[in-house]
This record gives sequence, C-alpha cells and structure tokens, in this order.
Amino acid sequence: MDILSAATLLFLTMDPLGNIPIFLSVLQNVSPARRLKVIIRELFLALLILLLFLYFGQYILRALQLSQESIQVAGGIILFIIAMKMVFPVPRSAQVEEDIDGEPLLVPLAIPMIAGPSAIATLLILASDQQGAYLNLTIATLAAWLVTGAILLIATPLEKFLGKRGLIALERLMGMLLVAIAVQMFLNGVASFLHA
Repeated sequence: MDILSAATLLFLTMDPLGNIPIFLSVLQNVSPARRLKVIIRELFLALLILLLFLYFGQYILRALQLSQESIQVAGGIILFIIAMKMVFPVPRSAQVEEDIDGEPLLVPLAIPMIAGPSAIATLLILASDQQGAYLNLTIATLAAWLVTGAILLIATPLEKFLGKRGLIALERLMGMLLVAIAVQMFLNGVASFLHA
C-alpha cells in the first residue's frame, strides 16, 4: 500500500466529519479564546499516541504470536464494522453521555475521537502488513492527521456551511469507501492464508 492509500485509509478511520458535532458539543463550555489552543493540544496528543502505536504496537502483536494473515482478516472485519457504523450511525447523543467541566484533556477529543480504536487498529494492521516501511507510514499518519486537524479546526464554519445533512452525507460516503477497503483487506488476508 502506498503513502496516499495508507493516508486515505487512516483519514477515513479517524472520521473527522463524523466527529464535528461531538467536538463542538465538548468544546461548548470552553471559552472561544481557548478553543484553538485546546484543539491544537488535543491534536498533538492524538498524534503522539498514533506514532507510539505505529512504532511499538508490533511488539504487542509479536508477543501475542499473531500471524500476518490473521491480522489482515481481523483488520478487514474491524474496518467493515467501523464502516457499517459510519453508513448506519448510532445516535451521537448515546456515544458521549458524560459532561466535562472545563477543558477536556486527552479524553474524549484526543482519545477516542482522533486516535480511536479504529485508527490504532488500522496503524497496527498497516505496520504489520508493510514490515519496515515506517517512514512511509509515518508520512501517511502525518498526512491523515493534518487533514483531520484542518477539518476540526474549521469545524464551526464547516458545520454552518454544510449543515447537519451535508455532514451526514459526507460521513456515509466515507463509510462506503471504507467498506470497499475493508472487503479488499479481508480478501487479501484469506488469499495469503490459502497460499501459505
């Protein structure tokens, strides 16, 4: 998988468009003067977490003695489930129930909104699939993170411009693309297993 494909896959699993309503609701109690600083801080915390999993997640997989094929198949299934949730979403109010007093720190903006289980699992799968391609995967992670960050930084005007229906339509389109990628990943894993 090349850098652009990996970056696109990571961007889709980070789902910044789907996270805009949650970001705005979590930040509503933060003063407008502090919002930009909070978002930038949370973005850098999320990037740090993603890079930690990119470089050190393989040791976890090796300790669990997981084969390349099992990771590909499991990754395809996980991405498929994530994609189905994007296409057929659960009401957002059910996902973020607790009120946060003051500024959020790490949770829920950095984790799980940006560096969530889906993005972390995708990074583990990509790193396992492309042994030794850490430079390319780092570039892909940075590219996906930058685009995600740019979208979240302009969340308020973007929501006003697109409206809730526009955001939902874009998120479902991203989900459809992710379904196709997930199916391909699953098929690649099954094909590798059969050839082995």
